[in-house]
Amino acid sequence: MAPSTPLLTVRGSEGLYMVNGPPHFTESTVFPRESGKNCKVYTFSKDGTLFAWGNGEKVNIINVTNKGLLHSFNLPKAVCLEFSPKNTVLATWQPYTTSKDGTAGIPNLQLYDVKTGTCLKSFIQKKMQNWCPSWSEDETLCARNVNNEVHFFENNNFNTIANKLHLQKINDFVLSPGPQPYKVAVYVPGSKGAPSFVRLYQYPNFAGPHAALANKSFFKADKVTMLWNKKATAVLVIASTEVDKTGASYYGEQTLHYIATNGESAVVQLPKNGPIYDVVWNSSSTEFCAVYGFMPAKATIFNLKCDPVFDFGTGPRNAAYYSPHGHILVLAGFGNLRGQMEVWDVKNYKLISKPVASDSTYFAWCPDGEHILTATCAPRLRVNNGYKIWHYTGSILHKYDVPSNAELWQVSWQPFLDGIFPAKTITYQAVPSEVPNEEPKVATAYRPPALRNKPITNSKLHEEEPPQNMKPQSGNDKPLSKTALKNQRKHEAKKAAKQEARSDKSPDLTPTPAPQSTPRSTISQSISGDPEIDKKIKNLKKKLKAIEQLKEQAATGKQLEKNQLEKIQKETALLQELEDLELGI
Repeated sequence: MAPSTPLLTVRGSEGLYMVNGPPHFTESTVFPRESGKNCKVYTFSKDGTLFAWGNGEKVNIINVTNKGLLHSFNLPKAVCLEFSPKNTVLATWQPYTTSKDGTAGIPNLQLYDVKTGTCLKSFIQKKMQNWCPSWSEDETLCARNVNNEVHFFENNNFNTIANKLHLQKINDFVLSPGPQPYKVAVYVPGSKGAPSFVRLYQYPNFAGPHAALANKSFFKADKVTMLWNKKATAVLVIASTEVDKTGASYYGEQTLHYIATNGESAVVQLPKNGPIYDVVWNSSSTEFCAVYGFMPAKATIFNLKCDPVFDFGTGPRNAAYYSPHGHILVLAGFGNLRGQMEVWDVKNYKLISKPVASDSTYFAWCPDGEHILTATCAPRLRVNNGYKIWHYTGSILHKYDVPSNAELWQVSWQPFLDGIFPAKTITYQAVPSEVPNEEPKVATAYRPPALRNKPITNSKLHEEEPPQNMKPQSGNDKPLSKTALKNQRKHEAKKAAKQEARSDKSPDLTPTPAPQSTPRSTISQSISGDPEIDKKIKNLKKKLKAIEQLKEQAATGKQLEKNQLEKIQKETALLQELEDLELGI
């Protein structure tokens, strides 16, 4: 039986409701619309079968399959909800409050049994950041960061702490995905001249100086982001400082580190200086994509040896999104950029489409791996709120704009487990759509009155670098390495020297050497009695010199115009013509 289409959940000032996914886009009857502005939070279970929401009075859970209400909890202030991976537990969080007399507040993090509706355990969790406990995928293990140490619970028994990981001031931790053995990455910030470090452990082996699977220390880190790959074999660590002491960037300074569970670690060398905007693993766990560098930003795919596999060149981008099956990559520029997207087939490194989603604040792949959701939500932007459903080939299949007096706060796909939707063959032809594809209005540059009647000169603030498979190459499809480029230049220099030596040798030439200041054209004129031939030779040498300069520019990565590439292609014919003329002399 084919899987059902993922639903779309929409939350805004018009209320909370669900929309059927492609191709219908009608309001779903699975969930009756909740009108009003009181809905603060909603969440799906990992497999998409359960849906929970808070309406300002209660937190309710329904079964999406049979539309039945399972439980209702009296939690009017709940602002965070999360299901455990196998739908056993619902975690809820309310803002922590203390009484006026200074006595401790009541526990604000509750864990409810989804089957019976009873409260399994309550904790005090003051901060909203990292509020939710982390479960392993089979729910055998659950972990919380408490007072700079990680507490582990087994089999959802929250009354007994099964294990503790205690290090000096643990700031953050991330449990590995996938089955046993479970691994955990922990971050300890540096203090008093000591470096910050990230360590990888295998549960429950925490004791002893050699218990860690891997360790990576670094000085430049005020905060870190740790990203496990799907197979739990390696972690990428983005280390950030709040202030760049060199003054090169007001974003602070970022470095990217690779740590493997076999003990290997490395700093990922990024060819362009500047901030690291985004790093994302492919679902294959064998490669990752980084978007980095001052604008226009570079995007590069790296393998597990941290060697670049493919360079996408530069462009207006600050985010990367792999499709659920890992065969399509979207590079996008949202936030303060114009919303330009590049959709790439990462098996063949071919560009599929270049749609533009202006003013987008949210992006998400549909679990089917074919459709994309982009949205403009408040409070990030309070005008032009709405969402669009795209096909990855660039067609807009559905568009919804909220009324001018309303706001859209949140929109997301219903999740599905991996493997429910099979990967389909990539198509490059845009799918048909009834929704017109709006061309973004390109603002023309201001021209002062004195220049308005004069021809426009094409000048760019930045020279954008093309992807490596679109750079002009002389005879090779693959980009040349530094050594190959050096050898190519040496070979061309030797060839030119031989050519000049051959043209300088002649039986009629007197043994007296010509003075240094004598131009080469004068020598040619003294050799040949025919001024027409001398003129042709001079012009040919001039053209060949220009071609050499163009080839040098191409070797440094500069994008050449069409007519310049045509000039390079004529080099062999010009050399032959020059040789014939000189032999004729």
